[in-house]
Amino acid sequence: MRTYDLMYRLGVTPWEGYRRAAHGSVTRLLDREEAGRPRPLGRALDVGCGRGQYTPELARRGWEAVGVDVVRSAVEDARRRGPADVSYVVGDATDLTALGLGSFDFFLDVGCFQGLDADARAAEGSGVTALANPGATMLMLAFGRTSLSRLIGGVTQAEVEGAFPRWELLAVDPADTTGLGRPMNRTAPRWYRLGLGNHEAP
Repeated sequence: MRTYDLMYRLGVTPWEGYRRAAHGSVTRLLDREEAGRPRPLGRALDVGCGRGQYTPELARRGWEAVGVDVVRSAVEDARRRGPADVSYVVGDATDLTALGLGSFDFFLDVGCFQGLDADARAAEGSGVTALANPGATMLMLAFGRTSLSRLIGGVTQAEVEGAFPRWELLAVDPADTTGLGRPMNRTAPRWYRLGLGNHEAP
């Protein structure tokens, strides 16, 4: 938390350019997520939302969108930017059940999970599972394990699956590295899509 808080204060937020640079690929992934879902889409939680790069887009698409981040200044910036139909909460991704958020049909994690240690990853997975409605899905962007992992995070597919033992891994797609810049464009980022079966109600 202290590292991210400092980076926001210094204005060093390289991850914020990704949403604009890789707009096309992210749009296709969200389109896929919504295909075949009845309307209204339901509730979506943006885990590690930062200053709201993705949460407003979820709301625009028809989700009842909530963003959560542990960095208070980032959440305050997101609230100021709006829109009014998006809710933001200051909270820890590893303690989601303590926040009184309710349940969700879709979870988005862009770069939060990858920076956690093993215990924290398991805690995020447990919290997401507890908040998930039957049939919920999750879309996660994470760097792979590289020599840079100590500095900028990274996880393996096995680590993703290990943190979400009740979920099925539905798809793993290479992520567009446009806009990441060096050295992040060398981290073999992946989009992971997971699903919780209808029989897996919390």
